[in-house]
Amino acid sequence: MNIIINFKKQAFNKSSANSILFVDEDFTVKGLKKYISNTEYSYIFDLLKTKNVQKKIVTFDISSKKKIILVSLKKNLTNSDAENLGAKCFDIFKELKIKEYNVYSDTIPNKLKIIIGYFLHGIKLKSYKFEKYKTKKNKDNISINVTGKNIPDHKDQIKFSSIEDGTFFTRDLVSEPGNILHPDEYARRIKSLSKFGLRINIYDERKLKKLGMNTLLGVGQGSIRGSYLVTIEWNGLKDKSKPLGFVGKGVCFDTGGISLKPAKFMEDMTYDMAGSAVVVGLMKSLAMRKAKINAVGVVGLVENMPGGNALRPGDILKSYSGKTVEVLNTDAEGRLVLADALTYTEKKFKPKFIIDLATLTGAIIVALGSEYAGLFSNNDKLSNQLIDAGESVEEKVWRMPLNKNFDKLIDSKNADMQNINYVGGAGSTTAAQFLQRFILNKTPWAHLDIAGMAFSKYGGALNSGGATGYGVRLLSKLIEDHYE
Repeated sequence: MNIIINFKKQAFNKSSANSILFVDEDFTVKGLKKYISNTEYSYIFDLLKTKNVQKKIVTFDISSKKKIILVSLKKNLTNSDAENLGAKCFDIFKELKIKEYNVYSDTIPNKLKIIIGYFLHGIKLKSYKFEKYKTKKNKDNISINVTGKNIPDHKDQIKFSSIEDGTFFTRDLVSEPGNILHPDEYARRIKSLSKFGLRINIYDERKLKKLGMNTLLGVGQGSIRGSYLVTIEWNGLKDKSKPLGFVGKGVCFDTGGISLKPAKFMEDMTYDMAGSAVVVGLMKSLAMRKAKINAVGVVGLVENMPGGNALRPGDILKSYSGKTVEVLNTDAEGRLVLADALTYTEKKFKPKFIIDLATLTGAIIVALGSEYAGLFSNNDKLSNQLIDAGESVEEKVWRMPLNKNFDKLIDSKNADMQNINYVGGAGSTTAAQFLQRFILNKTPWAHLDIAGMAFSKYGGALNSGGATGYGVRLLSKLIEDHYE
């Protein structure tokens, strides 16, 4: 179902069908006389006496051809509240099966007039559906004509549409099956984004071997597909200031390797590349809105498969940093991919900060469920910025501990470190502690474990189930508030 939004500043037409109007939290309708007929006004006024006005959205059947939807706005309405109202309206659209609505933006109180953009943003985000492989697709379009003076300006329209496009691109990537989006195809799709002005470099296995990225290569060596490191640069500033760094885990399918996962739910392991998809979607979004920053995205793309050439438990790998890793479990592979990607990002680009995203551990789901991503960081300022941005867009993070006392759990007798804590416990923390060892120059760094947030079987406020795109809006807000 495709949402088409048209902005118009033309005069209101009281006879037009299917209207969306805004009222205060008490459903005061006196101000709507300008936008509806006297008959409609009297009908709504009388029905409100019997309607459940505890609901935030109330629908009125004016006739078989016309419906009026009233959306109530509380005084302290936040941007996120407005997005959620938009998402609820989309659910109503699906039920009513109507193809055109007029939204009268001037019915929004002046103090809240900026929220129309967020309201429409919520409608768009909730409308996403991955139907690429269905023979019968829902090709219906819903046209939303937004009239009045309280419409987003051109800059805000671009901002919203770029975040939507970036989020949808991320959701598309995560939704693809493993036989389609393997590392070779993934690298090609990222390369196609160069048309937006992004500078993209793809390092294949030959180049990675020359660089010494053996932990990343080790994960992918059991697959017939290639392994890659891809860098995505956006230079929105004319100066050569340090970029913001974003790193993503891109395990296109994770069988666990020789340490094979159970068969049940293994099909979900197509989304083990969600961290990289967030980085790619974010970079597309920044380029589309021509963000006034310098940024770089770095993603490691591999497929973790068993086979005659696969990585074995007990193997020792030398990372790009020079540090050695004893692999005790081949299903703890994401940290091996990120290890090389983190060090390379820090050394090559010398960024202001590095934020990595990964569906890294099941343990973080045990701790935080699907409400918060786990945040691990060496920097209080960056952590607080992420927490605030997450609260603002309802893509929340919860800071978890890092401490040198955890190091003993990943120290190895045979190498510099081992890739799991064999004693048990603190699974997410020891994984983050492992990653921290590959930040060599004290660069501000944050690790987001998004294992519980990247995919939802049940849907959420702004998504209908499946890939969520979690992280694109969070990082966009971080950049908008603190770095542009």
